[in-house]
Amino acid sequence: MGEEAVERKAEDFHLGAEVRSSDGKDIGKLVHVVVGPDYELRALIVRENPAFSAHRFAPSSWLLADEFIVPLEAATAVRHDRVELSLSADEARRLPPYIGYRERDESTTEVLTDSAGPLTASPEVPRWLEQVAYKGPDELEIDGGENVMLGHSGRKLGTVKDVLFDGAQLVGVVLQPEGWFKSEVVLPRRFLDRSDDMALFANLAESDLEHLTPFKPTD
Repeated sequence: MGEEAVERKAEDFHLGAEVRSSDGKDIGKLVHVVVGPDYELRALIVRENPAFSAHRFAPSSWLLADEFIVPLEAATAVRHDRVELSLSADEARRLPPYIGYRERDESTTEVLTDSAGPLTASPEVPRWLEQVAYKGPDELEIDGGENVMLGHSGRKLGTVKDVLFDGAQLVGVVLQPEGWFKSEVVLPRRFLDRSDDMALFANLAESDLEHLTPFKPTD
């Protein structure tokens, strides 16, 4: 039991890591992490590979949802580039989806206009449906490639490259800057904020940018 706890340290999880089942199937990649109000790691969000999902049987169709929630206790071994699960491929396919859909509260005219085409005819979700992420209102989702904005100025600082944990606590993110630095930098947690599900917001001043530490990944 003690050995499993060490192998499942939160700081070992990295966005983009390959996720494999206990029977050796390549399931997909770790694309998001969800943290609670005290910034402890709560859940892993995995995006299925087309070869693992049902999409491989109908490759010309739109895949309605390809992300699912993996409980932390299902991760038995974690390395920088791989997460191994205690679940078989069959068990992984039974895990709950992360993205769902619900009907918008719109006028009958708009619904009838959109319902003329089948749901799978286009990669765009019809206006009468909206995506819903299955996370609590007090939970923060951090995504690889997510935009990081300077306060509410409208200026884009860069995008999230990775997440950094100390024990079970999120301590910062690795930022791929937008033009003002050539190398990746560490954005400490104390600067992070969110006002919506589209971006992270950094509560810092222009003068603070020069004090961000260049990121040097460890082996």
